[in-house]
Amino acid sequence: MASPYRLAQLDNYSSLARGAFPHRPPLTLRLRARCSQASLPGTWGFGFWNDPFGLSVGFGGRPGRLPALPNAAWFFFASPENHLALHHNQPGHGALVGSFRARHLPAILMAPAAVALPLLWLPAASRGFRKLAASMVQQDWKELALAPTTWHEYGIQWRKDQAIFSVDGELVHVAFAPQPPLGLVLWLDNQYAAWRPDGRFGYGTLATPPDCWVELCDLQIGSE
Repeated sequence: MASPYRLAQLDNYSSLARGAFPHRPPLTLRLRARCSQASLPGTWGFGFWNDPFGLSVGFGGRPGRLPALPNAAWFFFASPENHLALHHNQPGHGALVGSFRARHLPAILMAPAAVALPLLWLPAASRGFRKLAASMVQQDWKELALAPTTWHEYGIQWRKDQAIFSVDGELVHVAFAPQPPLGLVLWLDNQYAAWRPDGRFGYGTLATPPDCWVELCDLQIGSE
């Protein structure tokens, strides 16, 4: 029996059209965070993104927006059931940091993506779609070696040409900049998604023990 979908989220774009999302570079984000266990079931994190799955087809997205190619700069923590790398040399789960960058395509060109979703369960078709997605979306992620159960200060400097990530004041990664505009998102959910190199695709929800939590404080957002 599937577990119910659970989401705790703060954002500043829910009522906005994607083109009206509020954030552009140069911008900085700083906050402190810790969680209850090293690998929470599902995903959690914080940063900036364009809510690409706004059609809400099983991804926990917001209704009313057509799909878009992903743009994001964030800290992203994903349990082992996930595989969220489009490129073979990128980590698919763990304590991840980095960015997605893709062109803005007209919504009418993205609408067929929703129709094609059932084909992702056919491995040959799924491998082809995955190769196409990798050619259209740049991804630059790194897995961090840290204990998320203890307090850390996380920082993102989003500049026009790059995104700079720090933990406890130390540089941990420099990636390419995502395409603006983006919205702020801080979330915890029990959902997983996996699109593996062999074409296997799956998503769903995971059982969550009662003591799963993320604590955030000292949030600061400002221009550089």
